[in-house]
Amino acid sequence: MKLKVNVRRRRSNTIRTIEVVVDKRGRIRLLEDVKLPKARRALVTLFDDASRGHVSETALLSEPALAKDWSRPEEDEAWSHLQSEP
Repeated sequence: MKLKVNVRRRRSNTIRTIEVVVDKRGRIRLLEDVKLPKARRALVTLFDDASRGHVSETALLSEPALAKDWSRPEEDEAWSHLQSEP
């Protein structure tokens, strides 16, 4: 099973996404070399391989960021002309 691991760097406050493989026993194998100045915490998101064809990973990972933008009053106003009146 492939998944992505986000690694956050403190200084620049950026998040790196690294693709990994998790085997049946839960062991994680990085698919690329990662150099870190010290140990870091990471969040792991597991994707069901069966659902990969239905929804793109990019869409799933983008949804929280886009939801913040979509929930702004400016967005409601910009799209209000498309809403039906009660």
